[in-house]
Amino acid sequence: MAIMFALMISIGLPVAAQVNYSVDSMRVANAEWSVDTMEGFYLKRYHFGEGALFCSAQHLFVIEIPARSHRRLAFVSDTALTEVSAFAERCGAYAAINGSYFDMDAGNPVCYLRINGEQVGENTPAKTDSVNRKYYQHATLALRGGKARLAVPDSNRLWEESLADSNIMTAGPMLIRKGEIVPQRDDRTFVTHRHNRTALGLRPDGTTLLVVADGRFKHQAEGLSLPELELVMLWLGCSEAINLDGGGSSTMYVHGKPHGGVVNYPSDNRQHDHEGQRPVSNAILVL
Repeated sequence: MAIMFALMISIGLPVAAQVNYSVDSMRVANAEWSVDTMEGFYLKRYHFGEGALFCSAQHLFVIEIPARSHRRLAFVSDTALTEVSAFAERCGAYAAINGSYFDMDAGNPVCYLRINGEQVGENTPAKTDSVNRKYYQHATLALRGGKARLAVPDSNRLWEESLADSNIMTAGPMLIRKGEIVPQRDDRTFVTHRHNRTALGLRPDGTTLLVVADGRFKHQAEGLSLPELELVMLWLGCSEAINLDGGGSSTMYVHGKPHGGVVNYPSDNRQHDHEGQRPVSNAILVL
């Protein structure tokens, strides 16, 4: 996905008079999700047929980790671009999703990333502004004891360097903060157009949600705009949520599942199958 953004401005929901958000919220709440009970978490899946959600077809995948679960999150990165499933298998993970943004040519993270106390990525400066952070760096995910905590940093792109946490990932933008939708800007297709999306959300009771929405498959999975993703995360019960890298990077892996563990339909091969993983720079693991 494109990652050239400026500073955040406020907007409302996308103009789509034919969409009934109250009806859509009930469709998400009342959907008969396919639920697989895994060891310490749940895998949930649901396909909203053509026109059923935001007047479109959507395919959502959710890893739900209860607060009481012994499962913990971890970050992984490599200097060589690697498929999410390969990251997971190498680390013996039970599940995984893609992480934050990266340079597809150089292979390095373009957002701050610290793993086990070692800095492996920094927030890249804008061409015209070396001080302030870019739009996709407007949220921070920290892991404390394997549990996720979200924060909204100040404009200084070096803010994360002062944090004491051993595992930190910058991504963004923030989708939900303290139970409220965060207004998004309306002058970037990254925000307003529908794409595959990956997000992490927290419920008030401490449950962690890892969410992937497939996209770029007309009539099957059209993807979400950021305002639509915000609503989905809110309807899933999140009081805090962060947007991660998306587009062709969006991948969900669960150990032991068919198709090499890839449960969604990554789009990088432009085929509606499980074979279209894009090699990425980093991932979030469920250990």
